[in-house]
Amino acid sequence: MSSLDQLKQTFFEECSEALLQIESGLADIREGGGSDDTINAVFRSVHSVKGGAGIFGFEDLVRFAHVFETVLDAMRSGKMSASQDSVDLLLTANDVLTDLIAMSQTGDAIPADYGSECRAAMEHLLGQDGAAENDGDEPAPADFEGLDFVPVRVDDVDAAPEGGGARSYRIVFRPGPELLKKANEPLFVLRELRALGKLVLVAEADNLPPLSDIEPDRPYIGWTGTLTTAADRAQIEDVFKFVADDCELEIVEEEAEQVPALPVEQDLAPPAEQTESATEPTPLPAATAPSITPPEPAAAQQPAANAEPATAARPAPTKAVATTMRVEVDKIDRVVNLVGELVIAQAMLGQVVFTLPEDVSGRLTQVIEEVSHHTRELKDSVMSMRAQPIGAVFQRMPRLVRELAAKTGKKVRLELHGETTEVDRSIIERLGDPLTHIIRNSIDHGIETPETRAAAGKNEEGTVRLSAEHRGGRIVVEVVDDGGGIDPERVLKKARDRGLVGPDAVLSEDEINNLIFAPGFSTAETVSDISGRGVGMDVVRRNIQDVGGRINVRSERGRGMTLQLALPLTLAVMDGMVIKVREQTYVVPMSAIVECLRPGEADIHNLMGARGMLQLRGTLVPVVHLCDLLGVGADAASTEERIVIIADAGDGSSFGIIVDELLGHQQVVVKSMEESYGAVPGVGGATILGNGRVALILDVEKLSDLAVNQASPLAASRITSTEPATTE
Repeated sequence: MSSLDQLKQTFFEECSEALLQIESGLADIREGGGSDDTINAVFRSVHSVKGGAGIFGFEDLVRFAHVFETVLDAMRSGKMSASQDSVDLLLTANDVLTDLIAMSQTGDAIPADYGSECRAAMEHLLGQDGAAENDGDEPAPADFEGLDFVPVRVDDVDAAPEGGGARSYRIVFRPGPELLKKANEPLFVLRELRALGKLVLVAEADNLPPLSDIEPDRPYIGWTGTLTTAADRAQIEDVFKFVADDCELEIVEEEAEQVPALPVEQDLAPPAEQTESATEPTPLPAATAPSITPPEPAAAQQPAANAEPATAARPAPTKAVATTMRVEVDKIDRVVNLVGELVIAQAMLGQVVFTLPEDVSGRLTQVIEEVSHHTRELKDSVMSMRAQPIGAVFQRMPRLVRELAAKTGKKVRLELHGETTEVDRSIIERLGDPLTHIIRNSIDHGIETPETRAAAGKNEEGTVRLSAEHRGGRIVVEVVDDGGGIDPERVLKKARDRGLVGPDAVLSEDEINNLIFAPGFSTAETVSDISGRGVGMDVVRRNIQDVGGRINVRSERGRGMTLQLALPLTLAVMDGMVIKVREQTYVVPMSAIVECLRPGEADIHNLMGARGMLQLRGTLVPVVHLCDLLGVGADAASTEERIVIIADAGDGSSFGIIVDELLGHQQVVVKSMEESYGAVPGVGGATILGNGRVALILDVEKLSDLAVNQASPLAASRITSTEPATTE
C-alpha cells in the first residue's frame, strides 16, 4: 500500500469518528441538551472532513461540507438559531455527507445532483437568516480574507479592544510537517486568533522550496506577529489546542509600550466592509477538549526591560488525553489466536503438574497458579483491544429512524443510551442487521400514527429507546418502544391462518408473543418495502443465537414492547464448567448457569409423558437427562449422586440439566465446528482441555429446544410452563 493510500485510509477512518460526533452532537442539540461546546464540536468535525477531503481532491465532498459548516458557523456565532427544523435539516445533511464519504471511499461516481436539494435548503436557510455572503456554489472567499500566502502580510483588520484591560502578546506559529495530514488547517487557527482582538501578522516564507519540490500536504509558511486583546493567556492557548503537538508555538506576554514594531505597508489598508464587520469581534466558542496550558516561559516572568522574546524557549504543552495508535485488525486477531493457544498450553501444563507426586508438585503448583493468573490478565487485555464501542452500530440507527418515519408518516424520536459500552468486534459485525430489523418492526408495527396516539392520550411523537449495558457477564442490548405492543388475538389468528399453530392449541401470552420469531410470520396486511414478507424476526433470532446470544420479548398491550438481546462478551475465549456424562466430557458456558445443586430423590417428580419436574423453592422446574438428549446412554451415577445444573433457557424461563459429575471451572478457547461438520444440535463449538482431549461446548438454548422437540405434545406443553402438574 502506497503512502497516499495509507493516508486515505486514515482519513476515512477519521471520517467515521467525525460522523459519529456529528450525529450525536446534532441529536443533543435537537433535544435541547446541547451547548456552545456541542455546536463547536460538530463544526470542527465537519471542518475536519472538509479539510481532509480537500487534500485528496474530493471536490463534491468539499463543496457540500463547506455549506454544511457555514450553517454551523452561523449557529455557533449566534447569527442563526438552532431551531428544531434547522437541526433536522442538518441531520439530513449529515446523511448526505455520510453517503458522499462512502462513495468517495469506494470510488463510485457521485451523481451530479446528489444532495442538491439538501444543499439548496441549507443555502436558503442561510439566506433567510442573513448569514450567507455568497450563493454557496464555491467556498466563500471571505473564508481566507486577510490571511493570504504572501511573503509579508499585515493583517490589521480588527479594531483594538477598548478599555484598559488590553494586553499584548508576541506569537510565533510555525506549522509542523504533519499538521495538514491530521486534517488541521493553519488558516482556521489564525482566523480564530484574529477573533480575539487586534492581530498583526508577518508571514515567513523562508522555508518555501522550489515549486517542483513542494508537497501538497505539507505546510511551509509560518507566522510571527502581535495580538492585542482583552482575552487572557488561557483563551489564546485554547485556539492552538488542536495543533499544539504539530507546530512550533511561542506565546509571550509583553508590555504595551514595548511591543516590537513590525514592518507595515501603509497601502495595505483593509477594505471598508472588512473594517465594519470587524468592529465587534466574534468571541471564541468554548472548546470541547481539555484546556492545554503550557507552563509560563521564564522570559515572560522577567521585568519587561530584561525580556528577550526573540530567544524565549518554547513552552512544552501538555495534553491530558490518552495516546493512541492504529493497529491492523489482522494483527490483533493473530494475537488473540496465540493467547488462545497459550490458554490451552497452560491448562495442559496444569494437568501434567497435577499428576506429579505431591513433594515435587508443591512449588510447581504455585508457579502454575501465577501463570494462570497472568494468562487470564493477558487474555482480558487482548480482548479489550478487540473491543469497540457499540456506538459504531448505534450511529446507523438515527438515519434509519428518520427515513422510516418519513415513509410511514409517523413522528418518531430515537433515544440512545450506553453508546460507549464495549463489545467484541466479532459481535459488533453481526449486530447491525438484527438491530435494523427490530427497529424497522418497532416503527412499522409498534409506533402508532400521530392521530391514533393522540386519540389514546399519548404524545403524538413516539419514542424508540436503544440502550446497551454490561449485565451479568453479558452485553444486554434493549430496544424499547412506547407503541401499541403486541396484539395477542391478532397474532394468534395470523399464526393459525398460516398453519403455524394448530386450531385447538392453547398458548400462553408469552408463547403467543414468541410467535413473531416463527419463519414466515407477519401481521402486515400488505407487502411493502418495509415489511410484510414474513422474513426478518426469524432471521434476527437465528443471527443472535449463532453468536451465542439469546433474545427475549416483553409486551404490554397499548403501552409498548421491549426486545432484549443478551450477547456474550467475546466469541474467542470464555469461562466454562467442565461436566461429565458417562465417559464423555462437555463444557457448559458459565454465563448460562444459574446454579448447581444435588437434589434429593423426593424433590424430582415424574410426570405422565415427561421426563420430570424439580421442586425448587416452591416452583416446578422441568428437568432433562443430558445423556438422553445427546444419546450417550443411561446415567452412570446413582440417583443420590445426580447433579442438576439449573440453566437459563433463553426465553426468561429455566430448566434443569441432569449430569453425572462436575469437574470444575476452566477457561476454554472456542473452536468452531460448523465449517468442518456443519451445525450439530445442542452443540455450539469445541475446545481442547488440559488433558489434550477435545470437549464439546454445549449450547444451552438449543438444548432447551431439543428437549421440547423430543418430548411428547403433553410434555411440550408442560415443559414451558411453571404451573404445578399432576404427578403419578
